[in-house]
Amino acid sequence: MLSEYFSNGKNKTPLPPKPVEDMPHTLAGLSFKAWRDARKKNHKMRNVRWSVLVFMNLLFVVSFAFDLAILEGSLSGSRLVGFYLMDPFNSLQLLAISSRTGYIAMLTMNFWIGVITILLFWFILGGRTFCSWMCPYHFLAEWAEKVHNYLVNKKKIREHHYHVGLRFVFLVGFILLAVLTANLVFENLNVVGIISKSMIYGPSLLLLWVLAIILFEVFVSKRFWCRYVCPIGATYSLVGKLSPVAVKFELDKCGYCLECHKVCLVPHELWFVKRGAATREVHFVGSDCTRCGLCVDVCPGKALTYSVRGASSIM
Repeated sequence: MLSEYFSNGKNKTPLPPKPVEDMPHTLAGLSFKAWRDARKKNHKMRNVRWSVLVFMNLLFVVSFAFDLAILEGSLSGSRLVGFYLMDPFNSLQLLAISSRTGYIAMLTMNFWIGVITILLFWFILGGRTFCSWMCPYHFLAEWAEKVHNYLVNKKKIREHHYHVGLRFVFLVGFILLAVLTANLVFENLNVVGIISKSMIYGPSLLLLWVLAIILFEVFVSKRFWCRYVCPIGATYSLVGKLSPVAVKFELDKCGYCLECHKVCLVPHELWFVKRGAATREVHFVGSDCTRCGLCVDVCPGKALTYSVRGASSIM
């Protein structure tokens, strides 16, 4: 049934692990090591994603520098060839403030068009696709994670983890602050907006705040902002709960190598790749997934692919 594709199946009884004779490396006539290492240096989707991210952010810069009406504004709010696009969390804050001040009726048609358009676009692609395919801070955080992992492997520092639900506490907290102060409080701390505006309009002292977050992620907890704080990502995660485009996992192609889990930016979403954890033959990665493609790149059995949820049921 179609509904099966929209539940993660985590609470069901796990399927028995595959015996060695049914493992993909055995069927391919390869040793486990040779099979596992076959795609370790494949970075196709990562390179495509980075190219899109850099291009879209440079488009902001070029549009402003040469006064071109292509992509104006910043990631906090923009206009694409005259068509308004609104950051969904900024919109939530504005709605919260307007509900208190009685100005909801005064919100323009461009505001509503911008909100609906951006929500619909990222809903179709998968909510948190924005994070890895558009967000400039995400790009910096990936490099910071590489340094962090190197220091952890060298036993120079210790890894610190927090509960992923913490970001929803921040989401509610920033909305309450917006209501109480009648100001977009989060925008003063939003590293995404700070970097975007600094690239387009010139650097500011607020970049020191961005640097502080990056250093915290390098030496204390990797991807701290993205995983535990950012209400933008949390909003997109909610948007992506039923997004049709997702990463599909096929158990029969999995060799339990966990290479995907090692590179995943949100590893809690790949819980089913561990031996004896999958509860069905096909899983779809949850709404926290950023569709970054790192797992797709490294999976030696091609058990992880981009797909449309429910497509086989519809057809």
